[in-house]
Amino acid sequence: MNGEPNMLDRDWRRSLAGAGCLVVMMQAASLFAGDASAVHVPFDSDGVQRAALEADSYRFSPTHLVVRAGQPVELVFTSLTWLVPHNVVIDDPRSGLTIRAEIPAGARMTVRFTPAVTGAFAIYCDKKLLFFESHREKGMEGVLEVR
Repeated sequence: MNGEPNMLDRDWRRSLAGAGCLVVMMQAASLFAGDASAVHVPFDSDGVQRAALEADSYRFSPTHLVVRAGQPVELVFTSLTWLVPHNVVIDDPRSGLTIRAEIPAGARMTVRFTPAVTGAFAIYCDKKLLFFESHREKGMEGVLEVR
């Protein structure tokens, strides 16, 4: 052999380089694609962004809401639990929001606000029984993304 790679080696290297580029492109696309589970809260005819959420045992559904800054938002929470009460908390100094509202067991509750600051903020339940983890620590947390 004269030291040059044969045709099979060159094709294999090109395939490997192409696969590497594809992996890098897919990773970059996933960074900019956003969360596939994100729910873009629609505007009703009155200009209010409205969404319905469920509060169940240690989870909110949906878990990721996307709203527009400067526009009113109305979130309607329905408790699917009949014994365990929940609450909804959005309390991040960066958000400009201080929301803390009770969701009685088996009931419905509405929260209204107008977000002014863009960013991603935790929305969670901080209920807790003595000596146990809080609902948030058990996973009852989502994201309010303001764009």
